[in-house]
Amino acid sequence: MGKILIIDDDHMMSKTLAYMIQSTGHEARCASTLGDGSRIVGEEPFDVVLLDVGMPDGSGLRAVQTIKESPSQPEVIIITAAGDPDGAELALRCGAWDYIEKTPSIKDLLPPLSRVLEYRKEKRAVKPPLVLKRERIVGGGPRIQECLQKIAQASSCEVNVLITGETGTGKELFARAIHENSDRADGNFVVVDCAALPSELVESLLFGHKKGAFTGASADQVGLVSQADGGTLFLDEVGELPSEMQKKFLRVLQERCFRPVGAKEEALSRFRVIAATNRDLDVMVNEGRFRKDLLYRLRALQIELPPLRDRREDTIDLARFHVGRLCDLYGSGAKGFSPDFLDALTSYPWPGNVRELVNVLDGAVALCGKGMTLFANHLPVQMRVHILKHSLGGKSGENTRPRGPEAGGSLPSMRDFREDVEREYLGRLIALSMNDVQEATRISGISKSRLYELFAKHRLSRTRRSSPHDA
Repeated sequence: MGKILIIDDDHMMSKTLAYMIQSTGHEARCASTLGDGSRIVGEEPFDVVLLDVGMPDGSGLRAVQTIKESPSQPEVIIITAAGDPDGAELALRCGAWDYIEKTPSIKDLLPPLSRVLEYRKEKRAVKPPLVLKRERIVGGGPRIQECLQKIAQASSCEVNVLITGETGTGKELFARAIHENSDRADGNFVVVDCAALPSELVESLLFGHKKGAFTGASADQVGLVSQADGGTLFLDEVGELPSEMQKKFLRVLQERCFRPVGAKEEALSRFRVIAATNRDLDVMVNEGRFRKDLLYRLRALQIELPPLRDRREDTIDLARFHVGRLCDLYGSGAKGFSPDFLDALTSYPWPGNVRELVNVLDGAVALCGKGMTLFANHLPVQMRVHILKHSLGGKSGENTRPRGPEAGGSLPSMRDFREDVEREYLGRLIALSMNDVQEATRISGISKSRLYELFAKHRLSRTRRSSPHDA
C-alpha cells in the first residue's frame, strides 16, 4: 500500500483524487497550501506527492526540490490545469517524476501513479552496498547523497558515465569513486586530460605508436587507451577533445579496438569509459562543435554534481575534513574554528566550489601557523570584503549606509538578500537575452541546466528555448 499526499488548492479536485486513490487501496492526505504540504511531508513519510503548480502561496515548481529532500524522499508528480512545455522541462529538471495535465477523466492519473509506486517498491527492494568507498567525498546533505546513490548504481554495472558540473566540484573524485567501487578496482584508472592533448600527438598519446612511425618515435609506445585495459579510462574535460579525434574515438568506444600509429594490426582494450565536463555539450552539439553520436554514447548515465553554494550544509564538514588533513600534512597541530570563521565560510558563495574552499583553507592554515584557532582574519581579504559588502546591501561605499524608512532600519536576512539579488539578476538576464536560453547561457556563464533550476526557483518559467534541440 502506498501513501500519497495531494497538494492542491482546488478542494473538489483534492477530494476526488483522494477518493480515487483510496478506492485503489492506497492512503491519501490533502493539503491546500505549499506551507501545509511541506510541513506534513516533513512530519510523515510519503511515497508520492501530487503537486499543483499554481498554489496561493507560491509555485509548486519551486517546492519540488524541498519536498524531495524531506525525510521520506517522496517522488513528485506535477499536476496542472494548464500544461506548458517550458514548465514541463523545468519540472523534470527540478527532479519531478512526471508532469501531467489535469483532464476531464481523472482516471488518467492512475497509470503514472501506479508506475511510480512500483518504482518505489523496487527501489526499496534493492539493497545498497554495505560500504561505499568515498575517499575525500565529504558531506551528508541531500544533494550529495543523491550523487552517492548514483555512484553506487554506476559501480554495479559497466555503463558509460558522464559526470557534469562546474569547475571545482570534484568530478575526478567521483569518477575515481565509481572505479574503486566497481569490479574494475584492481585495474588502472587512467586519466586523459582532453584540454591538454597536443593536437600533433593526440593520436599517439591515446592509441600508442610503433617504433619509426614518425620522426622521434625511437621505440614502441603504449597508449593511454591500452593502459586502461581491464580498468577505467577517465576522459577529463571531454568537451575539449579535438574534433578530428571525436570520430575516431567514437569507433573505439563502439568496438573497443584501435590501431596504434604505424601499426599494421588493430589492438583490443577492454576499458570502461567515464567522462567529465564543465561545458554544456548539448549546446556544443547544436553549434557543431561536438558529435551528437559521441555524446549519446558517453551519456548512458549522467551524474550532475551540485555547486558548493547549493550544498551549503556540507561546507563545515568539508572545512573540518580538509583542515584536519592540511594540519597533518604540515605538522602544525589540530586547529579549532572561531564563530566568525564558520560564518564566513557559510556566507560566501564559493564561485570556485570545493577547489576554491580547499585553497582558501590551505592559506588560512598557513597564516595561522602554530596557532590553535582559525579566525576570519586568516581568510583572504577579497573574500571578507565580498561578504561585508553583501551583508551591508551595497556594492560601493556610497551604498553601504543603512537603507529603509529610518537610518536604523532593519536589514533582511542574508539568505533573503541573496535571493533578491539573484532574482533581480535573472530578470535582467532574461530581458538582455531576449528570452533566448542559449544567449542567456553565453552572457551569464551559467550552464543551461543550472539556469533552468534558477528559473524554477524564482518562478521565472516563461523563458523560451533557443532551439528545438535544446535539452
